[in-house]
Amino acid sequence: MIEVWNVTLPELTGDEKRRVYVYLPAQAAEGDRQRFPVLYMFDGHNVFFDSDATYGKSWGMGEYLDAQRIPLIVAAVECNHDPDNGRISEYAPYTISSPYLGDIEGRGEKTMDWLIHSFKREIDRRYPTMPDRKHTFIAGSSMGGLMSLYAVSCCNTVFSRAAALSPSLDCEPKKLEALLRASEMKPDTVLYMDMGETECGRRGMQRFWHFARLMAERSRVTARIVPDGRHCEASWEKQIPFFLPTLLYELEE
Repeated sequence: MIEVWNVTLPELTGDEKRRVYVYLPAQAAEGDRQRFPVLYMFDGHNVFFDSDATYGKSWGMGEYLDAQRIPLIVAAVECNHDPDNGRISEYAPYTISSPYLGDIEGRGEKTMDWLIHSFKREIDRRYPTMPDRKHTFIAGSSMGGLMSLYAVSCCNTVFSRAAALSPSLDCEPKKLEALLRASEMKPDTVLYMDMGETECGRRGMQRFWHFARLMAERSRVTARIVPDGRHCEASWEKQIPFFLPTLLYELEE
């Protein structure tokens, strides 16, 4: 079951409403008072429904979770659709200077502050969650993948595991590396990273492996180059069977 409701992010866009998508596993309706881990996801409009997806194709997360009967809650928030780089600004943990887009204020810290202190509290209040760090994850793609790296590194007391699909590592990589190196991470942190084979050239691949090694110094990393992988929801959907088992691996051990 997927519930959809509206929320505001006063610190970022005032009274403007955005959609929230919350997937509840079938087990939640079985009346045994079971509680579930929670996966928070960026670009919520692209996660479940093709009709809401920016380019008409979603990840199809709900169908996969239903088919596998995975005991997991997924909470995803729609991104900022402001054409003046609203999404990039909210999903950037630092200011980006681009020769194509100019200077874009990084409001990722404000985004995470809202997600942790407002949105997560509301999810924990409404739903049968396991709210502790061990059972709280985060995932995203592209700029959402960059934010997932930032969240699991710099908000590590909240998120124990993350999946960064096709993360935008070319957005000020020196700033990203400094941020990651300065963060404090617990050694049990789990991270899944991937990059599509067709997404970037040799330099991009070198950058991906550089950050994978950097994160492997500080956490448990699974890193993949996706054969023929592309920068789109159809490709990211195919990675669900890879990143979800990584996030859930030996969770109860």
